[in-house]
Amino acid sequence: MTDNRDMTAGIACGAGAGALWGLVFLAPELVRGFGPLHLAAGRYLAYGLFAMILLAPRWHGLRDRLGRREWVALGWLSLLGNCLYYILLASAVQLGGIAMTSLVIGLLPVAVTILGSRDGGAPPLSQLAPSLLLGIAGVVCVGWQALGPAPGGSLVEQAAGLACAVGALVSWMIFAIGNTRWLARLDHVSAHDWSLLLGVVTGGQALLIVPAAVLLEATGQDISQWSHLIAVCAGVALLSSIAGNALWNRASRLLPLTLIGQMILFETLFALLYGFAWEARLPTMLETLAILLVIASVTSCFTAHKPAAAPA
Repeated sequence: MTDNRDMTAGIACGAGAGALWGLVFLAPELVRGFGPLHLAAGRYLAYGLFAMILLAPRWHGLRDRLGRREWVALGWLSLLGNCLYYILLASAVQLGGIAMTSLVIGLLPVAVTILGSRDGGAPPLSQLAPSLLLGIAGVVCVGWQALGPAPGGSLVEQAAGLACAVGALVSWMIFAIGNTRWLARLDHVSAHDWSLLLGVVTGGQALLIVPAAVLLEATGQDISQWSHLIAVCAGVALLSSIAGNALWNRASRLLPLTLIGQMILFETLFALLYGFAWEARLPTMLETLAILLVIASVTSCFTAHKPAAAPA
C-alpha cells in the first residue's frame, strides 16, 4: 500500500494535472470559428514540436532503451488518450456545452476505480463505495441541470454532443488504465520522458489530421483569427499536454489505480470553474453541491487508501 508521503505528493500532482487539463474544455469556446479537427491538429502539432525540443538533448540514449513493444504502446496510447479523445471532446463541447461534457467525463473516476479495485493490494469495493457514491452524486447534481436543452442548440445537436462525450469517456478510460499499467513496468524510462515520447508520437499522428481538417472543416477566418488559434493551441499544448501530462504520469507512479481514478475528478471540477468564469456567473446551488461532493469523494478515497497505523 502507498505510504502517506507518496499519497500526498501523488494527490498534489493529480490535482495540478486536473487544473491544467480543465483548460481543454475552455479552448473550444475560445476559438468558436474553428472545428474540432483544427483544434486537435493545432494542439498536438504544437505538443509534438515542444516534446521533440525537450527530448533532443537525451534522444539517443533514450531511443536505445525503447523496443518495438514500447513504440506500439506509445502509438495506441497517443491515439486514444490524445488525438481521438480531443476530437471527440471538442466536438462534445461545441455541440452540447462545457457543463454536459464535463458531466460525462466526470464518470471516468467511477469506471477506472472499479476496474482498479481488481488489482492486488487494492482496497475492497466496500471501502471505496462511499467515494464512488459521492462522486456519482456530484455528477448527477451537474447533470440534472446540464442535460436540459442548451441555449441556441437543438436537441439533435445535444444528442450528438452527448454521443461524442461518451466516446471521449471510453477512449480516455482505456488510455488511463493502459498508461498506468505501462508506467508500472517502465523502470528504465522516467514518467516525464514517457509523457514527452507520447507527445512526439501524437505530433506524428496530428499530421494525419491536417488533411481531414482542411477538407472537412471549411474556414473563412482572417489572419488575426488564425493567430488566435495558434496562440490557443500553443498555450494548451504547453500547459495541458506538456505540464499536465507530466504531472499526471508522476501521479500515476505514486498512486494505485483505485486512487488515480479519483484524481480525474479534479479535471471535472476545474472544467466547471473555468466554465463559470467564461460565462461570468456564479455556480447554482446544485453546481455548488456538486463541487462539495467531488471534494468529499476525493477525501473519502484518500482515507480508504491510508495505511493502517502500526500497533503500539
